[in-house]
Amino acid sequence: MKNVTLAIDETLLERARALAERRQTSLNALMRSLLAHEVEQEDRIAWARAGIRQLIEESTLEIEPGVNVKELSRRHAENGANELHGHEHPGGRGGAQTE
Repeated sequence: MKNVTLAIDETLLERARALAERRQTSLNALMRSLLAHEVEQEDRIAWARAGIRQLIEESTLEIEPGVNVKELSRRHAENGANELHGHEHPGGRGGAQTE
């Protein structure tokens, strides 16, 4: 395992230490757990997006005569909107953007 040095606001650090204590763990273990969760979440988001894209590509459902999901997605993209928007955490807490 590698050691990492972080710059953290003093108040946040105090609150994080208190949280770790309430959870009966170390600050180090808490940070590892939180980072692992974030990385796993990004992996799940990428997997879901790939699945959605595959469903769009393979869909034969017609929304209206001659317009299927793939065509609807293409039209949406042509109008300047991305069919699958970037992920952002609720409340904008350091919202990681993907894509």
